[in-house]
Amino acid sequence: MKKRSDGTEALVVSVINGIFEKQGQNVLKLDLRKLENRIADYYIICHANSVTQVDSLGYSVEDTVRKETGEKPLHMEGLENCFWVLIDYGTVVVHIFLEEHRNFYSLESLWADAKIVKLDDKKVKK
Repeated sequence: MKKRSDGTEALVVSVINGIFEKQGQNVLKLDLRKLENRIADYYIICHANSVTQVDSLGYSVEDTVRKETGEKPLHMEGLENCFWVLIDYGTVVVHIFLEEHRNFYSLESLWADAKIVKLDDKKVKK
């Protein structure tokens, strides 16, 4: 895993702003930093009601992060079918689901030991 911890907080804020820009639902921030064997420092998880909105959310996150932080994803996948889009920024991994796929995979329960914060605000302050 490539470490870029100096801008991680700004990256998290930009990801969340990109999600709220396209009305992502039930947005959760999972802080994994205190967990052993973690893949990233943070997971940001949200869902949408249609594959079109999942697609839109993925591109909104990528665009917002690039504009606000200059960061580009290390890897993006899932845009072919838009049931589950994963955007990997190294220290932050974004999961954008179609609602029924989110309920099925239930990532937040898999990482239940993490500190989980539900985000309701439409824009996160920098």
